Amino acid sequence: MSTKSKVALSEENKPSRRKFFIGAGAAVGAVAVASQTSIGKAVIQEIGSTVKGKGAGEGHTITAHMRKYYESTMI
Repeated sequence: MSTKSKVALSEENKPSRRKFFIGAGAAVGAVAVASQTSIGKAVIQEIGSTVKGKGAGEGHTITAHMRKYYESTMI
């Protein structure tokens, strides 16, 4: 194997930003699809009830700032 072909082979295996963003986009798409299934909706509802239902003495306390953030992340 020549030096030139070794360099070309290593360039193919080198991670790139383009591949990263393609993978990230596919992951976001998969999460969006999964969130619309019955299981995904149940998980989102469970998270929402946990965020809204936690009070003092039940583990950690959620501040108003944290609650606002959690609510902003729900679809």
